Amino acid sequence: MTASTSTAPAIWAQSLGVFRYDKWSLSKSHVMQGIDLAIPEGAVVGLVGRNGAGKSTLIRALLGLQTVEEGESRLLGCPSLALTDAVKERLGYAAQTPDLFAGLSGDEHFDEMAAVYPGFNRKLAMALACKLDVALGRNADQLSLGDQQKLAVVLALAHDPDLVILDEPVASLDPLSRRDFMRVLFSMRQRETPRTVLISSHLLSDLERVVTHVLFLREGRVQLFEAWDDCAEHLRVRPCAERPQALQAGELHWSAAGGGRLLVDTRRTDAAAGAQALGMEDLMEVLNT
Repeated sequence: MTASTSTAPAIWAQSLGVFRYDKWSLSKSHVMQGIDLAIPEGAVVGLVGRNGAGKSTLIRALLGLQTVEEGESRLLGCPSLALTDAVKERLGYAAQTPDLFAGLSGDEHFDEMAAVYPGFNRKLAMALACKLDVALGRNADQLSLGDQQKLAVVLALAHDPDLVILDEPVASLDPLSRRDFMRVLFSMRQRETPRTVLISSHLLSDLERVVTHVLFLREGRVQLFEAWDDCAEHLRVRPCAERPQALQAGELHWSAAGGGRLLVDTRRTDAAAGAQALGMEDLMEVLNT
């Protein structure tokens, strides 16, 4: 598969790896390694993992904001480390910590964005801000963290990007604001082409309602990347007190929790008696115990 063809994935990575360096011992260890991804156009992917699993590192590496020692990645067919202006204009990104100008109001942020991005749509920005109840007349440093996050999301979406990457965008929002955020993420698209979304969050019940795919990370590695409907239909856990010496076909992960459980894919092996269906929170628990 070549990332430059017309059917190229919106997000592509091969053998992507990032090291952590110890300045005292000069030793190095992987923060993230062996990441292979092919996220299709129009997918809505939930990026899930415990704190320290590598979610933010992966996002920054994909955006070309993180030094990558191994492998390569592409966004919209363009190398992450050499994103063109044309591709950048099709991207929307909101970091975990809102990257705002402290002394500027929301309206003044719109002025700055309009000066930099020809595709910035002030009418759309105003509509998004209204939907999310953002106080545009107040300086960013006078806003609560939740309102700062909402303003950052408005700025990420106001040019109607084809690819949106969001790192914990709703962590500081109340339940009603999270609901409104999920609505505007999908309801105010103005182009006919489908939007691709990669969103990390610990609020799995929110993700479960909107994602088409789920990407689980653990200790810097991909544990599972699958269409969410397939996960819900085909992944099951069955009792298994003893850790298998080796996983067989269709056996994905053994968990010691709950007296021992085996995660299986019923497309490749029998579920057997006592197998249980899984929600996203259940799957997260099984994969991390």
